Amino acid sequence: QVQLVESGGGLVQAGGSLRLSCAASGSIFGFNVMGWYRQAPGESRELVAGITSGGTTMYADSVKGRFTISRDGAKNTVYLQMNSLRPEDTFVYYCNIKVQARNYWGQGTQVTVSS
Repeated sequence: QVQLVESGGGLVQAGGSLRLSCAASGSIFGFNVMGWYRQAPGESRELVAGITSGGTTMYADSVKGRFTISRDGAKNTVYLQMNSLRPEDTFVYYCNIKVQARNYWGQGTQVTVSS
């Protein structure tokens, strides 16, 4: 069993910053990738950023240069630092971890960017 607890969402003005955190617990030994997805109502979730167990990072084109994903292995926590936020970054953000080909999701955290 894997649990993911997210925090850090909220309301921010355009140009501002937020940092999302996701703490993982349970059977995460040997995980493949941790990352963040986002979803608008009625749409599919899209990858925002991911980081492999080896530290390789990946980003959606729309966030490159503005968002940074990092991981604290000792705390089993992944972070998403979001800078230069835009109104189009308004979504529910979900933490994800892939462990032995299974996907686990956090409960989601709302990020709202006002213009």
